Amino acid sequence: MIAAFLDDAREWARGRMWIPRALLLAYLAYALVKMLRDSTSGSMFSAITLAFHEMGHVIFSFAGHFIGSLMGSGMQVLIPIVVIVIFRRQEDYFGMAVGGFWLSFALFELAAYVGDSRSMDLPLVSLGAGDPEHDWYYLLSTMGLLRFDGFFAFLTRVAATAIGAASLVFAVWLLYLMWKKLPPVDSRPGRTTSMRRTNK
Repeated sequence: MIAAFLDDAREWARGRMWIPRALLLAYLAYALVKMLRDSTSGSMFSAITLAFHEMGHVIFSFAGHFIGSLMGSGMQVLIPIVVIVIFRRQEDYFGMAVGGFWLSFALFELAAYVGDSRSMDLPLVSLGAGDPEHDWYYLLSTMGLLRFDGFFAFLTRVAATAIGAASLVFAVWLLYLMWKKLPPVDSRPGRTTSMRRTNK
């Protein structure tokens, strides 16, 4: 399955424009390094990630306080995953990599939020009236796990780092294939001719 995925990605990359994608990747790599140094540094996705976070609270408010609080963070992670799936269905492999970066950044921001549970130093945003509530102080306190906030934040950072690194490697590989200008798939040994859409 992985081999077939990589073969499809290799064929997709053949003949595509690499320069504008390289410029985008340069920014994403820079933002990833910043996130590795400081999870609160933010990226071009931060505002929309926050919007989906707050939307999650609103959409799942019917499910009670606990689920409503949890699904703010749930939505900020779920939406980038949905974006990756959409790009996969459209066979846009570089788009998948960009979605992977977004997921990585969303997890870094989540890690910062979780790690802030006891200190509550981060500025909070709320769509409702009154003082905003710290989601992860409430969630971890309710479950009796508040003292593990640093551990959960560490695990989230590990996941964010792994996804960001994988997205970076995949995107660089795709750009290399675009730059290399691979021959048509049917000219390689052991491959059969297949109909492909026009590259862009």
